[in-house]
Amino acid sequence: MHAFLARARERSVDGAAIEVSAQGLSRHRVDGVHFDVAGFTNLSHDHLDDYADMDEYLRAKLRLFQPDRAARGVVSLDSAAGRAVVAEAGIPVETVTSEPRTVADWHVTVLDQHADGTRFRLDGPDVSMTTEVPLLGRHMAANVGLAVAMLRAAGIPAADLVAAAGGSLDVVVPGRMADASSPTGPRVFVDFAHTPDAFAKSLEAIRAFATGPVGIVLGADGDRDPSKREAMGTVAASLADVVVVADHHPRFEDPDGIRAAILRGAHGVRGATRVVELPDPAQAIRHALAAVGDDGVVYWAGPGLTDYRDVRGVHVPYSSFRDAQAALAEAGHPAREAVSAC
Repeated sequence: MHAFLARARERSVDGAAIEVSAQGLSRHRVDGVHFDVAGFTNLSHDHLDDYADMDEYLRAKLRLFQPDRAARGVVSLDSAAGRAVVAEAGIPVETVTSEPRTVADWHVTVLDQHADGTRFRLDGPDVSMTTEVPLLGRHMAANVGLAVAMLRAAGIPAADLVAAAGGSLDVVVPGRMADASSPTGPRVFVDFAHTPDAFAKSLEAIRAFATGPVGIVLGADGDRDPSKREAMGTVAASLADVVVVADHHPRFEDPDGIRAAILRGAHGVRGATRVVELPDPAQAIRHALAAVGDDGVVYWAGPGLTDYRDVRGVHVPYSSFRDAQAALAEAGHPAREAVSAC
């Protein structure tokens, strides 16, 4: 990390945004790096193969909000964990929220959600602007709001921020809600998501504009935190009309056991219908597309833009994004020429 930052400085880079994980802090990967501004989005069920429980996981993240790590912070209050960060922070912090009734320094107000983006207003102490991002969901608008607040805290003039971000933002987040859709037929989004919270936020974003049935194709990583798998199935069956459980990266685990845990959660949802187990991802996406019909939406959670599946240590070539396009073409919906996986 220090070598990277030194090289960036030699090349006259005057700023850097770095994602700092809880593991990065626990394993001393960013020791000695002092941040001008630290940001906190949320805490969700993840990485409990590294931490004993959610409290220990949060304590690991809290290390970033101390004077030896950062000068100031910006914290989202959209989760209870944000309030804990504010209470425990040893540095001055500002707050941001997308919840209408929450008191904060910065407010994100979502104005419109559609299949190609989210339009919202951001109001802060000396910044007010309306903008749109080609990202789906209130949580994505909240993330942009937090980023703008962090830049302002870092000393970027308010007028420069409004000039750069007002109106619209041309943002690409590779692998997040990648649109594999064709000009006709069902919409298909392939996402690099692997937590119950990520599933919930993405499905809620899709529900905001979907006019037909919503389907989800999901799996879970092998040799990773198994405690979240049942919750993944519960969220899927609670928010989608069609649930197809498939294999993703089983690694050295028995894929039958991984799917069984997800299915327990899905079958435990009262009133859940159309829950199907299809281990082969290629069969799973084709089943989901047929089940939602031409006016539906399919959310493929997990693979993002990866071009392989990890099976017993072997990277088996497979692109979920490209196979979704192929499945649409087979159903009579050729892919758009401009769409590419990377």
